[in-house]
Amino acid sequence: MRLSYKTLLSLTAAICMMGLTISTAQGSSPRDAVRSWRKAHEKAILTDFVTLLSMPNVATNIADVEKNAAYIEGQLKARGFETRLLTAETGTPPSVFAQMKVPHANRTVIFYAHYDGQPIGQKGWVSSPFQPTMRTALPEAKAIDWQNSTGSLDPDWRLFGRSAGDDKVSIQAMLSALDALKAAHIKPTVNIKLLYEGEEEQGSPHFSALVAKNLDLLKGDLLIMGDGPMHQSGRQMVNFGNRGIASLTMTVYGPTKPLHDGHYGSWAPSPSVMIATLIASLRDDEGHILIPHFYDDVAPVSPDDKAAFAAMPPIEEDLKRTLGLGRNVGPPRLADGYLGPTLNVRAIHAGDDGPAAANAIATQANASFDFRLAPGETPAHTRELLENFLTQLGWFIVRDEPDLKTRVAHAKIVKVTWDAGGSIATKTALDLPATKAVVASIGRTVGYPPIELPIVGASSGIADIVNLLHVPMAGVSIANYDDNQHAQNENLRLGNLWDGIEVYAGLVTDLNW
Repeated sequence: MRLSYKTLLSLTAAICMMGLTISTAQGSSPRDAVRSWRKAHEKAILTDFVTLLSMPNVATNIADVEKNAAYIEGQLKARGFETRLLTAETGTPPSVFAQMKVPHANRTVIFYAHYDGQPIGQKGWVSSPFQPTMRTALPEAKAIDWQNSTGSLDPDWRLFGRSAGDDKVSIQAMLSALDALKAAHIKPTVNIKLLYEGEEEQGSPHFSALVAKNLDLLKGDLLIMGDGPMHQSGRQMVNFGNRGIASLTMTVYGPTKPLHDGHYGSWAPSPSVMIATLIASLRDDEGHILIPHFYDDVAPVSPDDKAAFAAMPPIEEDLKRTLGLGRNVGPPRLADGYLGPTLNVRAIHAGDDGPAAANAIATQANASFDFRLAPGETPAHTRELLENFLTQLGWFIVRDEPDLKTRVAHAKIVKVTWDAGGSIATKTALDLPATKAVVASIGRTVGYPPIELPIVGASSGIADIVNLLHVPMAGVSIANYDDNQHAQNENLRLGNLWDGIEVYAGLVTDLNW
């Protein structure tokens, strides 16, 4: 039996309330005022959000990214922020910076999100990625005319569109939270700095340089990151770091032209088999990375982190049923693997299939990979370890297409092309006063203790700002876990936006340490 978000959240809140004493001083909390405002302005909020989602924002198209940045900057200026667009150098995607100084505030909180998005070429979109539509959840995805509906909008409806969950929802939640607080005459209690990145989905290749150029401008006491989905249970979650990343493409080579596989199949090497063999040499079927010394730099798991992982609600069996999985790889519990590295094979290609398939040996094959790096590992050392291992296995590494002389001279050739960027992991201790204050604030807003996740499995350029500014970080995700981020039919559950508005309002008015 599958429970709805509404039922699940009611049950988890009731269970958690058994161990949590909630303050009855509702006058000191903006939650009720924010909720009342939101209920009266749901369609206006969605109209603004649809406008933002309708703007193409694929990270590699700088012109589109710049249009998004200009629009967001205008929205922030209209709300009283001092703003500017930051770039690492001419011709690179801008990040939107905004600040609001609050009289008598003793702390400055930096809120991070990104407004750029993934490519949209995936097959199977039920509607245009940049023409947001309201629908029921997948797989039905039934269209809904929300503009002409009466009464409150169903929180289980989904808004479909690129970046609905990853990551424009965090920007909209902040904008609407500020509108609600202003309408209720409730002032923030912290100085607010906003940093909205424009190239996160491109791997943040210029973000480190951008931050380094603006250290004084960006300094603060706490960084709150709004990227990523909530816990699979539907409960609000706070995380304290993310893994790093290093990604690449490898190409292997066979004959200089396709060969008839009947005449040459028992004689000429097959690039399809070569790439499969190469992949199998790098990781096993359980996800363990086979590159020698790859785990040597991984930081040990602290007792606090082990306790936090152990306290997380079990969701694995339900998740397997939802995803149609008969097994899992690695540790039995999903989050237990987050403090270790992974090697993912993003894509494999060799020859042709379908109507274009031919009984031939292909000339080359390639595969795309990404390493998710644990605390202690670096992209530079990852590159070194991988290439040393390839050489030990007899591969001759090239950076460009090999010429005939090179092909003839070497039995196994691999072209290794590393993607730009890459990042290290970042990790903040769970027991710092600032991070404890985030957990406490959210608990007061949602009415139950949020889940504390020591680190998420995903990666972000946010490590640059954390490490350069030496600032503690807490990740406050609000998107539904099944938002299809990075894939076709990305969507946001409306109830997650409504809750996110309240959470962000609480963080700017009820954050004390």
